[in-house]
Amino acid sequence: MRLWVIGIAGVLAVAAVVGTMTIWQGTTTAGTKALIGGPFSLVNQKGERMTEEDFEGRFMIAYFGYTFCPDFCPLGLSTITEALELLDEDQADDITPVFFSVDPARDTVEQLADYAPHFHPNLIALTGTDEEVAAAAKAYRIYYSIPNKEGDDYAVDHSTFIYLMDPAGGYRTHFSHNATPEEVAARLETELKNH
Repeated sequence: MRLWVIGIAGVLAVAAVVGTMTIWQGTTTAGTKALIGGPFSLVNQKGERMTEEDFEGRFMIAYFGYTFCPDFCPLGLSTITEALELLDEDQADDITPVFFSVDPARDTVEQLADYAPHFHPNLIALTGTDEEVAAAAKAYRIYYSIPNKEGDDYAVDHSTFIYLMDPAGGYRTHFSHNATPEEVAARLETELKNH
């Protein structure tokens, strides 16, 4: 039941933002830019400060979640990893996989350093202060909710979409949590060829 609630919450959060956007072009039907993406300043699993400018010039495939997530996050990151492995090496090199943590209390630099190697070797995992994480989530229109917690055993409700951003930081499309690696890879190939 909990998985269903998290999935519906994520769908509603993005549906409210995406509205009538033409997903394929990453723009609204009026031709204006989609309101997904923007500035952020976070720290990667090596302890290095990174901003959106560090990703300019390459596509970014991004997922917001947390390392203690038992289901959606490992699935989302595995889907990204498998999709990139289906591409030619040159194509995959043009796409940076990024994991944005929405659980800064537990997702320390050290925790991300242990977690990231379980997925794509080029995965960049980002965390920060509560305020920095909230700012990044707001820029990407991500829903997440950390419960009033005691101790370290708690679940974080969050959106479960995978976002594709273009080399200029613009929104291109998103994939639902049940997208297959083959579907994601096919769309990535199309975007790379049309860019």
